[in-house]
Amino acid sequence: MSSAPNNHESTNRIGSTPAQRHVISAAQAQGVLNAAAKCAETVTPQCIAICDPSGLLVAFLRMDNAYPGSIDLSIKKARTTVLFNGLPSGVVYDLAQPGAPFYGIQETNGGLVVFGGSLPLYKDNFLLGSIGVSGGSPDQDLQVAQAGVDWLTQSE
Repeated sequence: MSSAPNNHESTNRIGSTPAQRHVISAAQAQGVLNAAAKCAETVTPQCIAICDPSGLLVAFLRMDNAYPGSIDLSIKKARTTVLFNGLPSGVVYDLAQPGAPFYGIQETNGGLVVFGGSLPLYKDNFLLGSIGVSGGSPDQDLQVAQAGVDWLTQSE
């Protein structure tokens, strides 16, 4: 009897079959959010969104003085990543340029964001969700998102 493959390539980057999928818990989402917010304190005020694998919001923070427009951007960045099975929004950017295979994709799914600022959240090779950050430059947003990813990777 063979078991379902547990790698990202054969399962469309999710690392599981639908029956095996995992979802980020509220406690994990809060830990990711706290780690990202701590990093953001040294960068710039941010909006930070944590979504589950379906793109539904699990945790959110708008830091004091973060741009109001970053609320929607952070959530859509996180949704973009999970709706495309873990592709960071910055990777989708290259694919969404005129003449590229995904040109116009940002107009689908109720609006996606196709520039840097989101990363997938994996634990034990399962896509649990994603983190989307907005408020600084794409590099600053990714720095803050990476702090959240690092926390989840190191948590038990």
